[in-house]
Amino acid sequence: MRQNISSGAKWEEIVGYSRAVRVGNIVEVAGTTAVDEAGNIVGSGDVAAQTRYILRKIERALDDAGAKLADVVRTRMFVTDISQWEAIGRVHGDFFRDIRPVATMVEVKGLISADLLIEIEVTAHLTD
Repeated sequence: MRQNISSGAKWEEIVGYSRAVRVGNIVEVAGTTAVDEAGNIVGSGDVAAQTRYILRKIERALDDAGAKLADVVRTRMFVTDISQWEAIGRVHGDFFRDIRPVATMVEVKGLISADLLIEIEVTAHLTD
């Protein structure tokens, strides 16, 4: 059984994607940026603030799929300035220190807006 989870963003229908998809006991959360429901960028110029906002947004998507942060087994972080890895890592640790999913962080040339400094996606596995 497949469950598509929407955030209500207008781009989901236009582009043809879901905020998250649950199939069985696996939940995949799409690449998530620090953009609020009104389309405004949160934490402009502050990668730690953007990371925190994104992880809270991901937590809500997981909740909508019947999962929680403790179910996350993988995080993927796409950053525009890898020299900011410590600030990003500290916030990631605030959320995942005890969960300890596998994590990937790579530098990318850019995201959909120059004001977006990081994009994160996660995979969660529910035990039952």
